[in-house]
Amino acid sequence: MTLIRPFQQTDWSAVWSILHATFQSGDTLANSPQSTEAETHQAWVELPAATFVACAPDGQVVGSYILKPNQPGLGGHVCNCGYVVAAEAQGQGIASVMCVHSQVEALSMGFLAMQFNLVVSTNERAVRLWKKLGFSVVGTLPRAFRHQRLGLVDALVMFKELAN
Repeated sequence: MTLIRPFQQTDWSAVWSILHATFQSGDTLANSPQSTEAETHQAWVELPAATFVACAPDGQVVGSYILKPNQPGLGGHVCNCGYVVAAEAQGQGIASVMCVHSQVEALSMGFLAMQFNLVVSTNERAVRLWKKLGFSVVGTLPRAFRHQRLGLVDALVMFKELAN
C-alpha cells in the first residue's frame, strides 16, 4: 500500500535522486538534464503550493508530486501538477495513486480543474493513465518537446474539471 504524505525536508535527498534521474532521461519532463539541485529544490519544493511524497510500506520515498496554480490571478482556479516515480517503482500504480490524491488535495485547496501543460506524446503510459483518470486531450503542441532520443515530438495539453 502506497502512503501519500506532505513532503518533509528530510525527504529531499530521495526526491532529488528521483528528479535528477528523471531529468537525465530527457523523455518525460521539460526540466533540463543540467538542472542543478538548488534550482530543482526551488522549483519542486519552494515555489509550488504543495509538495507530496509517495512512500512504500517500508517508508522509502518512491515518488513525489507538486501542486500549484496553473496561472496567476483570473486563471488561478485551475491547478497544475507534476509527478515523478522512481525507476525501480514504476508500473506499480504509484502515479495513479498520486494523481487521485492530487485531485482530492486540489479540491480541498479550492481548485476547480487540473491542467497538464506538457504531456510528452511518446510517454504512452502517462497519456493512457491520465485518460483513464478522466483527463481529456484539449490540444496538441506540434514538436514542442525536445526528446533526448527521438528529437522533436508533440506534447499534449490535458485537462479535467474537478468541480462545477
